Amino acid sequence: MEKNYPYGKGDGTVEWVSVEWLETHLHHKGLVIIDCQPNVHEYIQDHIPGALFAHENLFRIHEGAIPTRWIPPDAAEILFRTLGLESNKPVVVYSSSGPLTTCGNFIGDGLEQTMVAYTLARYGHKRVCLLDGGLEKWKEEKRPVTRQFDLAKPSSFTVNLQKDFFIDYYEFLRMKDQSDVVLLDARPSPVYEGQGPWIRPGHIPGAVSLPWKSLMDDKNKKLMKPDDQIQALVQAAGATPEKSIICSCGTGREATNEFLLFKYYLGYKNVVLYEGGFTEWSSYPDNKTITGKNPR
Repeated sequence: MEKNYPYGKGDGTVEWVSVEWLETHLHHKGLVIIDCQPNVHEYIQDHIPGALFAHENLFRIHEGAIPTRWIPPDAAEILFRTLGLESNKPVVVYSSSGPLTTCGNFIGDGLEQTMVAYTLARYGHKRVCLLDGGLEKWKEEKRPVTRQFDLAKPSSFTVNLQKDFFIDYYEFLRMKDQSDVVLLDARPSPVYEGQGPWIRPGHIPGAVSLPWKSLMDDKNKKLMKPDDQIQALVQAAGATPEKSIICSCGTGREATNEFLLFKYYLGYKNVVLYEGGFTEWSSYPDNKTITGKNPR
Protein backbone atom coordinates (compact mmCIF):
# COMPACT_ATOMS: atom_id res chain seq x y z
CA MET A 1 0.00 0.00 0.00
CA GLU A 2 1.29 3.43 -0.96
CA LYS A 3 1.81 5.70 2.04
CA ASN A 4 1.50 9.45 2.27
CA TYR A 5 4.47 10.85 4.17
CA PRO A 6 4.95 11.93 6.90
CA TYR A 7 3.20 8.71 7.98
CA GLY A 8 1.77 7.60 11.29
CA LYS A 9 -1.52 6.97 13.04
CA GLY A 10 -0.65 8.71 16.30
CA ASP A 11 -1.04 12.38 17.23
CA GLY A 12 1.78 13.52 14.93
CA THR A 13 4.47 13.88 17.59
CA VAL A 14 6.44 11.08 15.93
CA GLU A 15 6.05 10.11 12.27
CA TRP A 16 7.99 8.31 9.54
CA VAL A 17 9.27 9.95 6.37
CA SER A 18 10.56 8.42 3.16
CA VAL A 19 13.90 9.21 1.54
CA GLU A 20 11.93 10.90 -1.26
CA TRP A 21 10.19 13.15 1.25
CA LEU A 22 13.44 14.11 2.94
CA GLU A 23 15.25 14.96 -0.28
CA THR A 24 12.32 17.15 -1.32
CA HIS A 25 12.39 18.96 2.04
CA LEU A 26 16.16 18.96 2.52
CA HIS A 27 16.53 22.73 2.38
CA HIS A 28 13.30 23.77 4.06
CA LYS A 29 13.84 26.47 6.66
CA GLY A 30 13.55 25.19 10.20
CA LEU A 31 14.16 21.51 9.42
CA VAL A 32 16.89 19.92 11.55
CA ILE A 33 18.43 16.58 10.57
CA ILE A 34 20.07 14.46 13.27
CA ASP A 35 22.64 11.85 12.24
CA CYS A 36 22.96 9.27 15.03
CA GLN A 37 25.24 6.79 13.31
CA PRO A 38 27.09 4.51 15.75
CA ASN A 39 30.37 6.42 15.56
CA VAL A 40 31.28 10.00 14.66
CA HIS A 41 33.71 8.62 12.06
CA GLU A 42 30.77 7.27 10.08
CA TYR A 43 29.27 10.75 10.13
CA ILE A 44 32.60 12.24 9.04
CA GLN A 45 32.87 9.76 6.17
CA ASP A 46 29.30 10.21 4.84
CA HIS A 47 26.18 12.00 5.96
CA ILE A 48 23.07 13.60 4.53
CA PRO A 49 23.64 17.28 3.66
CA GLY A 50 22.81 19.54 6.59
CA ALA A 51 22.81 16.76 9.21
CA LEU A 52 24.20 17.34 12.70
CA PHE A 53 25.78 14.51 14.68
CA ALA A 54 24.38 13.31 18.03
CA HIS A 55 25.33 9.97 19.55
CA GLU A 56 22.57 8.02 21.29
CA ASN A 57 24.71 7.47 24.40
CA LEU A 58 24.58 11.18 25.18
CA PHE A 59 21.13 10.60 26.62
CA ARG A 60 21.76 7.93 29.29
CA ILE A 61 23.87 7.66 32.40
CA HIS A 62 24.48 5.48 35.47
CA GLU A 63 22.13 6.69 38.20
CA GLY A 64 21.89 4.98 41.57
CA ALA A 65 22.26 1.24 41.00
CA ILE A 66 21.09 1.27 37.37
CA PRO A 67 23.56 2.02 34.53
CA THR A 68 20.96 2.87 31.87
CA ARG A 69 18.84 5.76 33.18
CA TRP A 70 17.81 8.57 30.88
CA ILE A 71 19.62 11.79 31.79
CA PRO A 72 17.90 14.47 33.90
CA PRO A 73 15.71 16.96 32.02
CA ASP A 74 18.06 19.89 32.63
CA ALA A 75 20.93 17.94 31.05
CA ALA A 76 18.76 17.07 28.03
CA GLU A 77 17.83 20.73 27.70
CA ILE A 78 21.49 21.72 27.37
CA LEU A 79 22.02 19.13 24.62
CA PHE A 80 18.86 20.08 22.72
CA ARG A 81 19.75 23.78 22.86
CA THR A 82 23.28 23.08 21.66
CA LEU A 83 21.88 21.22 18.64
CA GLY A 84 19.56 24.14 17.91
CA LEU A 85 16.32 22.21 18.27
CA GLU A 86 12.95 23.94 18.49
CA SER A 87 10.09 21.86 19.86
CA ASN A 88 7.62 22.85 17.13
CA LYS A 89 9.98 22.61 14.15
CA PRO A 90 10.51 19.23 12.46
CA VAL A 91 13.57 17.12 13.17
CA VAL A 92 14.45 14.06 11.08
CA VAL A 93 16.49 11.30 12.73
CA TYR A 94 18.49 8.68 10.82
CA SER A 95 21.27 6.16 11.33
CA SER A 96 23.26 3.54 9.41
CA SER A 97 24.55 0.03 9.99
CA GLY A 98 27.87 1.51 11.11
CA PRO A 99 30.25 -0.01 8.58
CA LEU A 100 33.30 1.25 10.49
CA THR A 101 32.25 0.11 13.96
CA THR A 102 29.78 -2.76 13.62
CA CYS A 103 30.44 -5.30 16.36
CA GLY A 104 28.16 -8.15 17.37
CA ASN A 105 24.49 -7.29 17.66
CA PHE A 106 24.51 -3.97 19.49
CA ILE A 107 26.40 -1.46 17.34
CA GLY A 108 24.85 -0.34 14.09
CA ASP A 109 21.81 -2.51 14.71
CA GLY A 110 19.30 0.15 13.63
CA LEU A 111 18.06 1.07 17.09
CA GLU A 112 19.98 4.34 17.13
CA GLN A 113 17.09 5.91 15.17
CA THR A 114 14.34 4.82 17.54
CA MET A 115 16.42 5.48 20.66
CA VAL A 116 17.09 9.09 19.67
CA ALA A 117 13.59 9.70 18.29
CA TYR A 118 12.01 8.37 21.50
CA THR A 119 14.36 10.54 23.57
CA LEU A 120 13.49 13.69 21.64
CA ALA A 121 9.77 13.08 22.10
CA ARG A 122 10.27 12.02 25.75
CA TYR A 123 11.68 15.44 26.58
CA GLY A 124 8.99 17.35 24.75
CA HIS A 125 9.88 17.68 21.08
CA LYS A 126 6.59 17.81 19.18
CA ARG A 127 7.63 17.02 15.58
CA VAL A 128 10.00 14.07 15.35
CA CYS A 129 10.45 12.07 12.15
CA LEU A 130 12.30 8.81 11.54
CA LEU A 131 13.83 8.22 8.12
CA ASP A 132 12.32 4.92 7.00
CA GLY A 133 15.27 2.89 5.73
CA GLY A 134 17.92 5.18 7.20
CA LEU A 135 21.13 6.12 5.45
CA GLU A 136 21.35 2.74 3.67
CA LYS A 137 18.17 3.37 1.70
CA TRP A 138 19.21 6.96 1.07
CA LYS A 139 22.54 5.86 -0.43
CA GLU A 140 21.05 2.84 -2.17
CA GLU A 141 18.96 5.27 -4.20
CA LYS A 142 22.04 7.41 -4.90
CA ARG A 143 20.77 10.46 -3.07
CA PRO A 144 23.33 13.13 -2.11
CA VAL A 145 25.81 12.71 0.76
CA THR A 146 28.54 15.04 1.94
CA ARG A 147 31.60 15.36 4.17
CA GLN A 148 30.89 19.03 4.91
CA PHE A 149 29.74 19.84 8.45
CA ASP A 150 26.69 22.03 8.92
CA LEU A 151 26.40 24.73 11.58
CA ALA A 152 24.52 24.02 14.80
CA LYS A 153 22.85 27.24 15.90
CA PRO A 154 21.97 27.36 19.62
CA SER A 155 18.29 27.55 20.50
CA SER A 156 16.12 28.20 23.56
CA PHE A 157 14.50 24.74 23.71
CA THR A 158 12.53 24.20 26.94
CA VAL A 159 12.21 20.57 28.04
CA ASN A 160 8.73 19.30 28.83
CA LEU A 161 9.15 15.79 30.21
CA GLN A 162 6.43 13.43 28.96
CA LYS A 163 5.84 11.43 32.13
CA ASP A 164 3.10 9.37 30.50
CA PHE A 165 5.66 7.76 28.14
CA PHE A 166 7.30 5.55 30.75
CA ILE A 167 6.72 3.75 34.02
CA ASP A 168 9.03 3.12 36.94
CA TYR A 169 9.63 -0.17 38.72
CA TYR A 170 6.76 0.20 41.18
CA GLU A 171 4.21 1.18 38.54
CA PHE A 172 5.47 -1.75 36.48
CA LEU A 173 4.82 -4.12 39.39
CA ARG A 174 1.30 -2.73 39.73
CA MET A 175 0.45 -3.08 36.04
CA LYS A 176 2.25 -6.04 34.58
CA ASP A 177 -0.11 -8.87 35.57
CA GLN A 178 -3.40 -7.09 34.96
CA SER A 179 -5.76 -8.89 32.56
CA ASP A 180 -5.99 -5.96 30.16
CA VAL A 181 -2.21 -5.50 29.93
CA VAL A 182 0.20 -7.10 27.46
CA LEU A 183 3.85 -7.06 28.51
CA LEU A 184 6.18 -7.35 25.52
CA ASP A 185 9.87 -8.26 25.50
CA ALA A 186 11.64 -6.83 22.45
CA ARG A 187 14.93 -8.72 22.91
CA PRO A 188 16.10 -11.49 20.54
CA SER A 189 14.44 -14.88 21.12
CA PRO A 190 17.64 -16.67 22.33
CA VAL A 191 18.14 -14.01 25.01
CA TYR A 192 14.46 -14.08 26.02
CA GLU A 193 14.64 -17.87 26.34
CA GLY A 194 18.09 -18.25 27.89
CA GLN A 195 21.20 -16.43 29.04
CA GLY A 196 22.00 -12.93 27.87
CA PRO A 197 24.61 -10.54 29.29
CA TRP A 198 22.61 -10.09 32.51
CA ILE A 199 23.38 -11.67 35.86
CA ARG A 200 20.34 -13.96 35.48
CA PRO A 201 18.84 -15.79 32.49
CA GLY A 202 15.48 -15.63 30.81
CA HIS A 203 12.72 -13.04 30.97
CA ILE A 204 10.31 -11.33 33.33
CA PRO A 205 7.39 -13.62 34.23
CA GLY A 206 4.46 -12.90 31.94
CA ALA A 207 6.48 -11.17 29.23
CA VAL A 208 5.56 -12.15 25.66
CA SER A 209 8.40 -12.40 23.17
CA LEU A 210 8.15 -9.97 20.25
CA PRO A 211 11.70 -9.41 18.96
CA TRP A 212 11.98 -5.91 17.56
CA LYS A 213 13.95 -7.14 14.55
CA SER A 214 10.99 -9.27 13.47
CA LEU A 215 9.08 -6.05 12.73
CA MET A 216 11.78 -4.67 10.45
CA ASP A 217 12.99 -5.52 6.96
CA ASP A 218 15.19 -8.61 6.89
CA LYS A 219 18.14 -6.77 5.33
CA ASN A 220 17.67 -3.21 6.55
CA LYS A 221 16.73 -2.92 10.24
CA LYS A 222 15.84 0.76 9.84
CA LEU A 223 13.16 -0.05 7.26
CA MET A 224 9.66 -1.03 8.40
CA LYS A 225 8.17 -4.29 7.15
CA PRO A 226 4.94 -4.08 5.12
CA ASP A 227 1.95 -3.20 7.30
CA ASP A 228 0.19 -6.54 6.83
CA GLN A 229 3.26 -8.39 8.15
CA ILE A 230 3.53 -6.05 11.13
CA GLN A 231 -0.15 -6.53 11.94
CA ALA A 232 0.19 -10.30 11.81
CA LEU A 233 3.11 -10.25 14.23
CA VAL A 234 1.51 -7.95 16.79
CA GLN A 235 -1.79 -9.82 16.65
CA ALA A 236 0.03 -13.12 17.21
CA ALA A 237 1.63 -11.60 20.31
CA GLY A 238 -1.82 -10.69 21.62
CA ALA A 239 -1.04 -6.97 21.43
CA THR A 240 -4.47 -5.84 20.24
CA PRO A 241 -5.57 -2.17 20.23
CA GLU A 242 -7.92 -2.44 23.22
CA LYS A 243 -5.08 -3.66 25.48
CA SER A 244 -2.61 -1.57 27.44
CA ILE A 245 0.86 -2.29 26.07
CA ILE A 246 4.02 -2.30 28.17
CA CYS A 247 7.13 -2.29 25.99
CA SER A 248 10.21 -3.73 27.67
CA CYS A 249 13.59 -5.21 26.81
CA GLY A 250 17.00 -5.33 28.45
CA THR A 251 17.87 -1.67 29.01
CA GLY A 252 14.95 0.22 27.46
CA ARG A 253 16.72 0.67 24.13
CA GLU A 254 15.17 -2.13 22.06
CA ALA A 255 11.77 -1.29 23.50
CA THR A 256 11.93 2.22 21.98
CA ASN A 257 11.36 0.58 18.60
CA GLU A 258 8.13 -1.05 19.76
CA PHE A 259 6.95 1.91 21.84
CA LEU A 260 7.13 4.18 18.79
CA LEU A 261 5.59 1.55 16.55
CA PHE A 262 2.57 0.92 18.78
CA LYS A 263 1.97 4.51 19.90
CA TYR A 264 2.72 6.42 16.71
CA TYR A 265 2.87 4.03 13.74
CA LEU A 266 -0.18 1.93 14.68
CA GLY A 267 -1.87 4.57 16.83
CA TYR A 268 -2.56 2.48 19.94
CA LYS A 269 -3.98 4.57 22.78
CA ASN A 270 -2.37 3.01 25.86
CA VAL A 271 1.34 2.37 25.43
CA VAL A 272 4.15 2.80 27.98
CA LEU A 273 7.81 1.90 28.12
CA TYR A 274 9.34 0.18 31.15
CA GLU A 275 12.70 1.88 30.85
CA GLY A 276 14.37 -0.15 33.60
CA GLY A 277 13.72 -3.37 31.70
CA PHE A 278 15.37 -6.67 32.50
CA THR A 279 18.42 -4.81 33.81
CA GLU A 280 16.42 -3.36 36.67
CA TRP A 281 14.21 -6.43 37.16
CA SER A 282 17.13 -8.84 37.48
CA SER A 283 18.97 -6.54 39.89
CA TYR A 284 16.45 -7.49 42.61
CA PRO A 285 17.58 -10.88 43.98
CA ASP A 286 14.05 -11.96 44.93
CA ASN A 287 12.57 -11.36 41.46
CA LYS A 288 11.94 -14.56 39.52
CA THR A 289 12.98 -15.00 35.90
CA ILE A 290 11.64 -17.55 33.42
CA THR A 291 13.63 -19.43 30.80
CA GLY A 292 12.22 -21.03 27.66
CA LYS A 293 9.70 -19.94 25.04
CA ASN A 294 6.65 -19.52 27.30
CA PRO A 295 5.87 -16.26 29.14
CA ARG A 296 5.39 -18.08 32.48
